[in-house]
Amino acid sequence: MALRNIVLIDEEKCNGCGDCVGACAEGAIEIIDGKAKLISEIYCDGLGACLGHCPMDAISIEKRESAEFDEAATEAHLEQMKEKTEQKSPCQCPGSLMQSFSKVEAETTSDGDVSSQLGQWPVQFSLVSPSAPYFKNADLLVAADCVPFAMGDFHSKLLKGKAVAIGCPKLDDVGSYVDKLSEIIKYNDLKSLTVVHMMVPCCSGMTYIAKQAIEASGEKIPFTDITVDLQGNICNTLTV
Repeated sequence: MALRNIVLIDEEKCNGCGDCVGACAEGAIEIIDGKAKLISEIYCDGLGACLGHCPMDAISIEKRESAEFDEAATEAHLEQMKEKTEQKSPCQCPGSLMQSFSKVEAETTSDGDVSSQLGQWPVQFSLVSPSAPYFKNADLLVAADCVPFAMGDFHSKLLKGKAVAIGCPKLDDVGSYVDKLSEIIKYNDLKSLTVVHMMVPCCSGMTYIAKQAIEASGEKIPFTDITVDLQGNICNTLTV
């Protein structure tokens, strides 16, 4: 036992979103019974990489007597986690589990089916983690969640080759989206950011989110804003 910094999780504040799970490189946190829990003190290095990823401010660092961080045990734990992930059936619901998919060329079969260009999971803003590996050095597409329904060629025209985060600026928490997107921009050295939204006024909030996030991150990044009409046609493109 040693007096050291270690993660403290307030379960009353925790909403079980899982953002901290992906942010913990040591695999010290899991979602159990709908709440984030520190599964073992020896897996926690106490550096607090998970702190900035909790939208509910449920994680803090405290100094107390605890088992010392065990790097060897942590590496073995991470290897076990990897093996379990690889053994999961593809038919199981992946929930918030981060996954990257092999990129495929967009093509249309004889019966009209078009291959998916989705390269990751999850995609919803509330579920993606800023530390997810698929964001590293990526071209990021931030899409209003109505766009793929209106735009028939969304996958081939906009999604192909990009990481993606989707949300609704009218119904969701805009402030949390700004915070999360600014972290994604700040820590992943993105190649570009593209925002696509519907032409209805409330949907332009996606542009606001992106601009505020870029400003908050302090980074300079190529930014393209795309507007789609109600029939799914691109009616305006602005590049900054």
